Amino acid sequence: MSYSVVWFKKDLRLHDHAALQQALATGPVLCVFCVEPHLWRQADASTQHYRFVIECLRDLWSELRSVGLKLHVVTADAPDFLARLFAASPFIRLYSHQETGNGASFQRDIAVARWCRANGVAWHEVPQFGVQRGSANRDAWSRHWHGHMSLPQSTLPTASAHATVPLPWVEPPPPDALTLNLQQPDKPRRQAGGRAIGLQVLRSFIADRSRQYRGGISSPLRAVDACSRLSPYLTWGCLSVREVWQAVQYRRASEAPPAPKHLAGLNAFGSRLHWHCHFIQKLESEPGIEFHNMHRGYDGLRESEHKPEHFAALVSGRTGWPLVDACVAMLRETGWVNFRMRAMLVSVAAYPLWLHWRPVGEWLATEFLDYEPGIHWSQMQMQSGTTGINTARIYNPIKQARDQDPEGRFVREWLPAMRKVPDTWLFEPWRMPAEMQLRCGLRVGGPDADIPTPLVDLERATRLAKIRLFALRAQPEVKAAKAAIVRQHGSRTFVRKRAGKAPPVAVPAQLELL
Repeated sequence: MSYSVVWFKKDLRLHDHAALQQALATGPVLCVFCVEPHLWRQADASTQHYRFVIECLRDLWSELRSVGLKLHVVTADAPDFLARLFAASPFIRLYSHQETGNGASFQRDIAVARWCRANGVAWHEVPQFGVQRGSANRDAWSRHWHGHMSLPQSTLPTASAHATVPLPWVEPPPPDALTLNLQQPDKPRRQAGGRAIGLQVLRSFIADRSRQYRGGISSPLRAVDACSRLSPYLTWGCLSVREVWQAVQYRRASEAPPAPKHLAGLNAFGSRLHWHCHFIQKLESEPGIEFHNMHRGYDGLRESEHKPEHFAALVSGRTGWPLVDACVAMLRETGWVNFRMRAMLVSVAAYPLWLHWRPVGEWLATEFLDYEPGIHWSQMQMQSGTTGINTARIYNPIKQARDQDPEGRFVREWLPAMRKVPDTWLFEPWRMPAEMQLRCGLRVGGPDADIPTPLVDLERATRLAKIRLFALRAQPEVKAAKAAIVRQHGSRTFVRKRAGKAPPVAVPAQLELL
């Protein structure tokens, strides 16, 4: 019997699933998701990611069942599964969405492509985002993106037309996280997975919470509601970027137009969807930026000076800067903080602590429930100053606390010891006199202290970091190499502005993670 295999990857939904739609048009299908042990052993994988995926698969299984199809969840690396299936029940076509993932998934896809060619199986990879595969430059990128987002959402034939193919063997249930060697605890207050919850989050944001988007997304307290909170559902494909984009456009053009503040929030969010794909395109165009500096002139800037004690303090939330440590505590509990706080964490790691972005990025990848490799590694490099084309963004954690948490509500929520600190010492508690510490029942400084002393003098360490970074940037050979990076990775608005061909326009300087 001739049939097709539909391989679900990071597209865990039935709606707007072009690969499934195309496969069903050819005849019977076998739908599969592979729990791939090799991928879950990577340094950027974590327990919270796996359990979120399992929750998504339950929704997907129910959705497929409702239209007469069955999802088979198998535990095997994809090349091995395809070979075993082909030996037991040969198939002629493989359908999936294109994926811009981490280095391990990229190598896995190369192995699948090689296997398909060797066995005469036609692999149809369908674009999922507004990301262009094989594009030499960004000249028509924005036009392509808008064209993709404007296409009708994919729909399926009626249930009676579906023909599902059984798996030739009985597959055991998916393993638990520990069996996959995922040692981290799950996040007790993370978002739950699945399309049904993703749709609830989308509706609440478009209908109401987007009113707070402009002006609310920078505050670590207000951002919990003001941000869309859609990012994990986009990362794992419970929702398609296109359906979210079109839902925003529909609300903007509805018969009852949104109030100005509401409209401004929707517009700002729409621009972030564009930049979501813009950053993923960077990794698609140059997969190596997950591992090496985007600008190779920055090689050696920090790599040989790794300070284990600085990294350990950051990971454990013991840097001594209250806002930094509160963000780590929130991440540990929820798997999420807003973008400004993410940028601050990376900036503190890169400049005063002088840590290389790669190990910091691996740690944060496991902490972020919405870890999206294309966005993550581009942002790690941007915030660390190694792209060679972006302005250095150096966040002062004390200033950020004064600006974004002036009353200390966020810090006191996540750091219980800070609840005893008087307002006078809120931003620099290590300066509290000993008698004040005694009166408050606190110990500041020392290995067992309630509040640690900062590892470095912030002002001095940041100043030295700037001197080193800008001295490197000033070298003629480093400056000369920027043009090629701009051609490959820069937005065309940025390129036109540099060439004097377009007036300055308001373009988001950074991607606000959704």
